[in-house]
This record gives sequence, structure tokens and C-alpha cells, in this order.
Amino acid sequence: MTHREDAVIVNTIVRQALAAAEEVMGKNGLNAVLRLSDLGSFANNLPPDNLEPAIKATEYAQFNQAIEEFYGRGGRGMLKRIGKASFQYAINEQPALLGVAGAALKLLPQKQRIKFILNSMANALKKTNSQVEAWVEEEDEKIAYIESSCAICHSRKSDKEICYLYLGSLGEAIEWATGKSYEITETHCMAKGDEYCRFEVGEEE
Repeated sequence: MTHREDAVIVNTIVRQALAAAEEVMGKNGLNAVLRLSDLGSFANNLPPDNLEPAIKATEYAQFNQAIEEFYGRGGRGMLKRIGKASFQYAINEQPALLGVAGAALKLLPQKQRIKFILNSMANALKKTNSQVEAWVEEEDEKIAYIESSCAICHSRKSDKEICYLYLGSLGEAIEWATGKSYEITETHCMAKGDEYCRFEVGEEE
């Protein structure tokens, strides 16, 4: 699988990411990164909360790369924190879209809660953008979230996995659903030439 050249990210997803980035980096940090990634039009001007296309996936990938470069060794941790904050924006602003409004999660076993929230995230992304291909798999007792349309690494090349923002948002989602922290590992990444980005849920931390 290769990234679509015409891939886009919708306004609500970009809005959540930028609001989360401002919360973590501050307004000046966000604006500096936006200028670095040629997205200066969003400085002090978040996109509207709707499902219209906001930017190209390549631009979203540049935004992620700019954060990593701007903060150097601290960039990866910064992106994970932004991912955590972006999930909180999603759960607070779009609970119905995620399918969690009124969900009786406390009645489910831990593993079912994990699968529920990961499937909810995949389904929400697919509802907002028909270009998204995301799903959840369970094999040998391991649960994994997989996306073959990942915008975080779109058009980027690396010898290692680089979807740090995704690690943060998935980890936060699982902690929200279970009340416990789990190790999340990216085992495959399209930036490395893999067919998809795969995030495996590990042991409870």
C-alpha cells in the first residue's frame, strides 16, 4: 500500500491537533512550527470544526516533522504529549462521533474496552474521511491498531518508526477507556516502506 497523493485531512482533525499543540507548546511555539511547515495561515486562526478538507496529508506530515526538528531530542516526547491532548479534545468535543456517548464501558472486561475504543477511533476517522483505511486486529493475544493511510508519515522516509503523535493519542484513548496505562509500540511504519503503520498494545505499565 502506498500513500494517496491527493490525501487530505479534514478541518476537525487539524483543529484538534493544532489546539493540542498550542496547549503543549504554547502559542509562540505553535506559530513557529506552523511557519516552519508552511502552514502560517493557521497561526492564531484554527480551522472550523467541520468535516471539510483542511490541508493535504503531506502538509500534516510536514507539521509533525517540523515539531520533531524544532524541539530536537525532545520532539518525540512533545509529539506524544500532543497526541494525548488531541484525544482529549476529540473525546470532549466529538463523543458522539467516537461512538462513546453513554457507552457502558465499565461493564466490559479490560481487553474488550481496549478493542472498543480502538475500533471507535478507526470508525470515527473513516466516517470523517472516506480516504482513511484503518482497522483493529487481534492475533496471538495481541491487539493492534493499523492504518494504511497514515498522514503523520505521509511522503516521509525514515529507517525507524516515526508516528509519535499516534502513539500518544492511542495510549491516551486506552487509558481513558480502561483507567490504566498500557505500553504502545509502533511495529510497522509506512515511512520505512511498510504497507501500513501498526501499533501494538503491550503490557500494562
